[in-house]
Amino acid sequence: MTASTPVSPNTELEYAGKVAGPCVFVLFGAAGDLTKRKLIPALFNLVRARLLPDNFAVLGVSVDDLDAEAFRNQVSEFLPARDDAAAQLDWLRQRLFYERGDFGDPATFSKLRERLAAIDSESHTQGNYLFYLATAPRFFATIVQQLGKAGLTKQEDGRWRRVVIEKPFGHDLESAKALNRDIKSVLQENQIYRIDHYLGKETVQNIMVFRFDNAIFEPIWNRRYIDHVQITNAETVGVERRGAYFDSAGTLRDMVPNHVMQLLSLTAMESPVSFQADAVRNEQAKVLHSLQPLNSEDVLQRSVRGQYGEGTIAGAASGLTAGMTAETNGPEKVPSYRSEPGVAPESRTETFVALKLNIDNWRWAGVPFYLRTGKRLARRHTEIAIQFKRMPFELFRNAPFHKLHTNTLVIQIQPVEGISLSFGAKVPGPVLRVGSVDMSFEYSKYFGAEAYTGYEVLLYDCMMGDATLFQRADMVEAGWRVIDPVLDVWRALPPRRFPNYASGSWGPADADQLLELDDRQWRRIEP
Repeated sequence: MTASTPVSPNTELEYAGKVAGPCVFVLFGAAGDLTKRKLIPALFNLVRARLLPDNFAVLGVSVDDLDAEAFRNQVSEFLPARDDAAAQLDWLRQRLFYERGDFGDPATFSKLRERLAAIDSESHTQGNYLFYLATAPRFFATIVQQLGKAGLTKQEDGRWRRVVIEKPFGHDLESAKALNRDIKSVLQENQIYRIDHYLGKETVQNIMVFRFDNAIFEPIWNRRYIDHVQITNAETVGVERRGAYFDSAGTLRDMVPNHVMQLLSLTAMESPVSFQADAVRNEQAKVLHSLQPLNSEDVLQRSVRGQYGEGTIAGAASGLTAGMTAETNGPEKVPSYRSEPGVAPESRTETFVALKLNIDNWRWAGVPFYLRTGKRLARRHTEIAIQFKRMPFELFRNAPFHKLHTNTLVIQIQPVEGISLSFGAKVPGPVLRVGSVDMSFEYSKYFGAEAYTGYEVLLYDCMMGDATLFQRADMVEAGWRVIDPVLDVWRALPPRRFPNYASGSWGPADADQLLELDDRQWRRIEP
């Protein structure tokens, strides 16, 4: 962005990097919920961070009957009112365009080609296009095929064309392979950006910095010192307005092959030779390919599924977009999953999943990874907990009031981003007593960062051509290979009792038993 771009120094976000090159951001599904809640606020934050060039435009594409002015007004409504951001909003509005059309109609893409040529001429965007598919998954392959037929994916004379695809990427291994084949018949792998917004969170990216830039942690990041790893992704929300979609998908498909597998692979990966995109993703892929395959007996012993019943959810702030502040409501009585709109009255779809996985490699042999994710749980919280082994000899076991404790490193991802480490210390006083203390920090308190959507860094990386935080085809398929056996067993054996956990709890009792069988327990997450 040039010096002429208006940005108030009091509201500038803390980004480091050069300004992206000229391009058009083509947004399929421009009138949808994802655009409203995440993408437009993220683009606006990039404007404020001075990372977008003057030669930039947004072309919304949707079936909604809008014109450019109506689209601009919608975008203004998507953003919170800020007296100090009027100039930035005006800068973005001037670069907004709209094209109405059906995603399956070739005529839409003919018009799109002509419109993009006109924007190139007017805005000097140099033929660089970033296509974002914020649509239902059934349109992914169709849109890519139509873009190819219209000649809009061809890269030549220094022009780049990239396509961003939202999850879910398939609904099982075979469908993921088919989608990869369809898309790669039009695009090269380096043009495909399979996005996972979790990877845009500061703490997730900091896992690599934490591990590979601190000499005190990497030497103990292995089976000799670590007892087990827990990854928790808990939501207080139900299925909201996605009942019809969710009832055909479920939590296992919706969360594990993408979000959870990304967190696991970053936690367990070996050090890459560099931070070039493929170097990082090669190491992530190795981890995913090293996961022990589950047979039918393993699925019965190492997996738990649940479905929420009615209950009470404590007040919590969620779904915040840029510039919004948290508002906490009181306890709320909520219905069971089967009573949600769009859900079948006798639905067998799971809203909670817990898994025990093992990695077959030298670093992690014998170290279980416990994963859990679910809806309508007690607290909105995502974390990775590294549980270290106990000391081989308890020197202070006879001290008064002594309790056995272990060292735990917790990487908190949402809603609070931070890192904490628990260890033993002497309690002040004349009697030798050992207590457990936490050493921790929060990103917002330490660095003073403003709230953001998590999409900012991902959109910026797409424009810069950096695919480090995006999944490759082999990574997607490796994740599904772990999940497919679970889907097969669950499909063949109906759940014995659903619902099996109350809304506002931490899930079904079977999830606790999964760890208790190994003489372990889930880390207690305080409200």
